[in-house]
Amino acid sequence: MSKNIRTPAVDQLFEAILCLKNIEECYTFFEDICTVNEILSLSQRFEVAKMLRNQKTYLEIAEKTGASTATISRVNRSLNYGNDGYDMVFSRMKNKKSEKQTEK
Repeated sequence: MSKNIRTPAVDQLFEAILCLKNIEECYTFFEDICTVNEILSLSQRFEVAKMLRNQKTYLEIAEKTGASTATISRVNRSLNYGNDGYDMVFSRMKNKKSEKQTEK
């Protein structure tokens, strides 16, 4: 059974995150709200997702990130059968990077 994450408390958390203006503010907020290991786990999953999208093998990903095959598999399942959240963010990051290069 899947837990419903759409609650008023989660809405408030996401609203707080959307108020952050830059990376420094993200560090300040996330260091208060998460443990170091939680932040590192989230960043590891994000790195795994990027590597999977770049057609890296489980072995390459495990060696570079230290992620277990179970974590890699879980992220792969989200990429293939999830809500497309990773791809939405990857696309926006790519567009933002392109815009910055165009400004130069």
